[in-house]
Amino acid sequence: MSGVSASRAPVRAGILVTGTEVLTGIITDRNGPWLSERLLELGVDTAMIQIVGDRPEDLMGALRFMADAGMAVIVTSGGLGPTADDLTAEIVGEFAGRELVLDAALEEQIAEIIRPMMSRWPGLDPDAIRASNRKQAVVPVGATVLDPVGTAPGLVVPPASGSGPTVVVLPGPPRELHEMWEKAISTEAFRAAIAGAVDYRRGIMRLYGIPESEIANTLRAASEAGVPLDGLEITTCLRRGEIEVATRYEAPAESDYASFVEFLSERHREQLFSPDGATVDEQIASLLVRSGRTVAVAESCTGGLMSARLTERGGSSEFFLGGAVVYSNEAKVSLAGVDAGLIDRFGAVSEEVAEALASGAAERFGTDFGIGITGIAGPDGGSDEKPVGTVCFSVSSRDGARLTRRVLLPGSRSDIRDRSTTVAMHLLRRVLLADGVAAVSSEAGTGERG
Repeated sequence: MSGVSASRAPVRAGILVTGTEVLTGIITDRNGPWLSERLLELGVDTAMIQIVGDRPEDLMGALRFMADAGMAVIVTSGGLGPTADDLTAEIVGEFAGRELVLDAALEEQIAEIIRPMMSRWPGLDPDAIRASNRKQAVVPVGATVLDPVGTAPGLVVPPASGSGPTVVVLPGPPRELHEMWEKAISTEAFRAAIAGAVDYRRGIMRLYGIPESEIANTLRAASEAGVPLDGLEITTCLRRGEIEVATRYEAPAESDYASFVEFLSERHREQLFSPDGATVDEQIASLLVRSGRTVAVAESCTGGLMSARLTERGGSSEFFLGGAVVYSNEAKVSLAGVDAGLIDRFGAVSEEVAEALASGAAERFGTDFGIGITGIAGPDGGSDEKPVGTVCFSVSSRDGARLTRRVLLPGSRSDIRDRSTTVAMHLLRRVLLADGVAAVSSEAGTGERG
């Protein structure tokens, strides 16, 4: 991170995710990052995300820690169910200094939601259901109740004393949380809590083929060159083999950010492929759709990940016609039409076989472009000549143009497989940008390290 946040004190928020199943890794937290993004859109600075188990003392301790740290808002996720370990509403009421009472209208509303379930499963214990129903309808006095999306209501709970954070209590299931969030941010209590929130802007630039350490040098150079960075909060992140430079700033610093983009664009003209945040996936989809061209894949070590990546976006059927996972040498020959003699002479992991895979994919599926990938993802199978992480790529077009690479990728087996898809995407992007690819020559055996 570089730069200093703007001079005005921001409205700060803490996010508290509850659930022993999240704490122990059985379920991956998706709510914390999502809520952080939504808070930023409102001009609220997320200072921390904490995960605690279903223990009342840990939940209370986290709430008090966030209050002591000066949070204006705390958003909780989870712990609103009907079981004994769902204690969020109770603990938040105690934290806010508010008595818990039964909301009879809410109890009936929850009963109406549950009633069809009881008729579907006649063996359910009606007394247990009523007790659970009643538990979810016990809310802090003075709280704003958010209508249930599932069976659990949400809450917006301001402090009884008038000082301290307002707590937004949301359910754990992401679908329910997302819908309820819109209700929460429209409440008077929430709007009062974030009064004074600033207008944050955010920009993202993406680079490929550059180490993350070089960005630190670039930031130093920018500062020395007089680029105003004090109003910019700059974060760099290595993601899928690319460098993401994310910058947050307030509206008055818009011109400062423009100067930073200009400096980085000039200094890294070849590596900056996205000054506006568009991903390489988005760019490739747009290029293929606009040109009316199509692509197919024959992949070995990536085991279908390349085809999966090309089809992650809706509408990919417009440009992706098919893929073949050719893991064995026999599959390379029979499915992609690779000459067995090539494999005998150069090995399955070679530029020559990658080129044959790319040509075979385009020919077999009748596409404008073919992608071939073959490599050693490990942890075994490497040699002195071709160590683990050696991956060969080729992108070919129907008119015979070709771009080929042999790359040594670092990391674990999963890292190598995932980064291989990024290398292939950038090769395809280069070919697509070459205006019909006629000017793109074969560049094999560069030995680049990803």
